[in-house]
Amino acid sequence: MQQQIWTNSLLRLCAGLACALTLSACSTSKEEMLPHGEANMLDVWEQGATSSIGNSRGRLLLDARQTLRRPIDPQQVASANDQADYTRTASNEIHSQFKRLPNPDLVMYVFPHLAGSDPAPVPGYTTVFPFYQRVQYAMPGERTEDY
Repeated sequence: MQQQIWTNSLLRLCAGLACALTLSACSTSKEEMLPHGEANMLDVWEQGATSSIGNSRGRLLLDARQTLRRPIDPQQVASANDQADYTRTASNEIHSQFKRLPNPDLVMYVFPHLAGSDPAPVPGYTTVFPFYQRVQYAMPGERTEDY
């Protein structure tokens, strides 16, 4: 009996020691894993662009990229403004560009009734039928009010 108690105590001690060693072996400081430097994102980007190719070739690559970044031509800005009338904006969404042409509706009320082979009650409801089959839209600027 005494030997069994001694064995259980020894097993507990070994298990506790193993857990403590395992937990302490996996711990590292944040500063050791991810050190903070003085470099900002632009420095890191430029370093990555130049270090993979070589310093002189990387610099040539950056210079070539800078030449591709050219300002927008005023003519392109003017053509973009011409197309702005046909693009979606909050203002255009509120004041619709293509107005609906008049299409009178017939509003009907369906009274409560029983429907189906096993009569189930259907509550009363209102439905709308347009007079014309399709909704027609006016072109921008076309007159939609009555003449």
